[in-house]
Amino acid sequence: MTSPCSSPWARNHPIGVRNNAKVLNAILDLLHGAVTSPWVFPTLVLVAMADGVLPVLPAETLTITAGMYAASGRPNLIGVALCAALGALAGDHLSYVIGRASGDRLIRRMPPGTRRRATFDWAGRSLEQRGGLILVIARYIAGGRNAATLTMGAVRYPLRKFTLFDAIGAVSWGFFSALLGYLGGVTFENSPLKGLALAIGLAVALTVLTETTRRLRRHPAAAGAGPDVLSSSPAAAGRDRGDPA
Repeated sequence: MTSPCSSPWARNHPIGVRNNAKVLNAILDLLHGAVTSPWVFPTLVLVAMADGVLPVLPAETLTITAGMYAASGRPNLIGVALCAALGALAGDHLSYVIGRASGDRLIRRMPPGTRRRATFDWAGRSLEQRGGLILVIARYIAGGRNAATLTMGAVRYPLRKFTLFDAIGAVSWGFFSALLGYLGGVTFENSPLKGLALAIGLAVALTVLTETTRRLRRHPAAAGAGPDVLSSSPAAAGRDRGDPA
């Protein structure tokens, strides 16, 4: 990849600008070394797993970045997608277990009217309407993944069905994120920052589009379902489950 310091733009600008370009180049070299290291695969698994419980972690950004560098041959693109999917699958099951143990109490403690509570209420309504497919949809809604997995645990959605739908969602997310990065890397082969910006921009655009569509399609009746979506029996929210409460 072309060094920012060697570009005509950097050569024609003051020393301070060129020094900044050198710092940027050093950062990019460190990033390249980290992402192309074999350690990137276990790191992807761990970060994606932790992101299932702590959704502030940059699992998607890391997967996109690794996918971008995969365009140059290292790391392996399929490996990036599968490791991200494996970590996401493990993290979702951990969140499901937490939800099964205490998710109902955690959700009820969230103040009504807050954005986080509204996301969990949406997850409860969507689970009634769409069942396990919510695990696929929720990955592209801000905060949706964690809300869906905790809610499904809280209503004791069948573990086998949870695993099936979650595997579909995790694999699709892993390949989607890795391929976004790969697209950015191929499009801007000599400019990693532009490639990363393109890939992350597309991911953000999809999230915004999904969220906007969800809001536009929300029926007034569903919006007025109230914050106590989980106050209905678990059988209503997980109507096709087969395990005892």
